[in-house]
Amino acid sequence: MNKINGYTEEEATGLIEYIYTGRNAGKTLSYLFETYGKEHSRAKGSVRNYYYAFLKKRDDTRVREILSGKNLRAGEIKPFSEEETDEMLKKVLAEKSKGVSVRKAIINVSAGDEKLMLRMQNKYRNLLKKQPERVAKAAQEAGIPEEKTFLQRKLEREIDALYARLAVDLRRENEQLRAELEKLRSAREE
Repeated sequence: MNKINGYTEEEATGLIEYIYTGRNAGKTLSYLFETYGKEHSRAKGSVRNYYYAFLKKRDDTRVREILSGKNLRAGEIKPFSEEETDEMLKKVLAEKSKGVSVRKAIINVSAGDEKLMLRMQNKYRNLLKKQPERVAKAAQEAGIPEEKTFLQRKLEREIDALYARLAVDLRRENEQLRAELEKLRSAREE
């Protein structure tokens, strides 16, 4: 069985046909990756990664045959330099310190450039997940309060929910004790 980057040649041809047909119908790549993934029990990100890796193999004869006449292409990936990353991080954190959401902060920093906005959003999310210490350091250097991690926010929500449940239970218990006290007072007066 001939494989191309882990997919059989038949699977690769099917994916390329699916994307070609979908693009001609005006569907976004993101939508196509997601729907193809669901239909074939694959993660959206896995399908996306395979698609871009496949397009990079244009020097392979089988890949060229599968792509023949399809005019599918991938834009060049433009990574952030370390300086650009630090600058973007400072700007996004400064916007967030004004009380806006991350999404709004990135929209403001990218000045409405949708491609830049998407790149920044992905980079920021990646930094939060894989380099939280870098985000914390940038926030500290900019004099911005440190952002809470996902786990910290989750723990706070769980603690708040616990307090709410305890408060309800304590109110009920308090009401029962008052009722008992009232019964005892009434019995004593009789």
